[in-house]
Amino acid sequence: MSELSRPTLSLQRPENLSVQLAKNLSERIANGELKAGDKLPSEHEMVAAYGVSRTVVREAVSHLKSSGLVVSRQGVGVFVLEPSAATPFRIDVEELGTVKEVIKLLELRISLESEAAALAAVRRTDEHLANLRSALDLMARGIDAHEDAADMDFLFHQGIAQATDNHYFMELFGYLGMMAIPRSRIGMFKSDTGARETYLQKVHHEHEAIFRAIVTKDADAASTAMRRHLSNSRNRLKAAAESLGTPVP
Repeated sequence: MSELSRPTLSLQRPENLSVQLAKNLSERIANGELKAGDKLPSEHEMVAAYGVSRTVVREAVSHLKSSGLVVSRQGVGVFVLEPSAATPFRIDVEELGTVKEVIKLLELRISLESEAAALAAVRRTDEHLANLRSALDLMARGIDAHEDAADMDFLFHQGIAQATDNHYFMELFGYLGMMAIPRSRIGMFKSDTGARETYLQKVHHEHEAIFRAIVTKDADAASTAMRRHLSNSRNRLKAAAESLGTPVP
């Protein structure tokens, strides 16, 4: 594993730290400092070396995955890939700073995660249920502590992908990473903690409905609950944008 060099990151716009970190790592790959087959530093090591949060590191790694620069190997780490002449499917993390693009991603997730929830209801194990319950409880505690709880939100959706027992769903959600959580990309309710708490309580209630359907192995109810949750997220995001004078088609 290559030694970490202290990066130079501008702190003028904190919401762009993940993009800046991804660019820094991409440059290290491009100039050969990180070579094909090299293992990236661990999340803990990057947090310490770069002075950023775990969320920033996760988003940056997701961006590298979407660019086809690295790949995750479950239980081992993240490794640099050989350069490819083919252009892989990718979601440009820099574009997700606009409400319009985040809504487009939500529309994609509605179709994919509705089916994932149905599969999870059929295939989940007791361990999967325990992981989902833990993510829900962590989110509830985060809301009570007046936190954003984006990490816990991601854990819940990631847990559903894992419960599908389909590695393609797991890999896709791993690729999306924190990009999948709208408020991690858009500065929603930054100055209105009351509105944020109300929003998060609604999200948590919808998560509970999805979980109950998965517990009872009701695939149709799980799919419907997930579709309702993500559709509501899209509608809430549109309403928030329009309240700020930014109409979204």
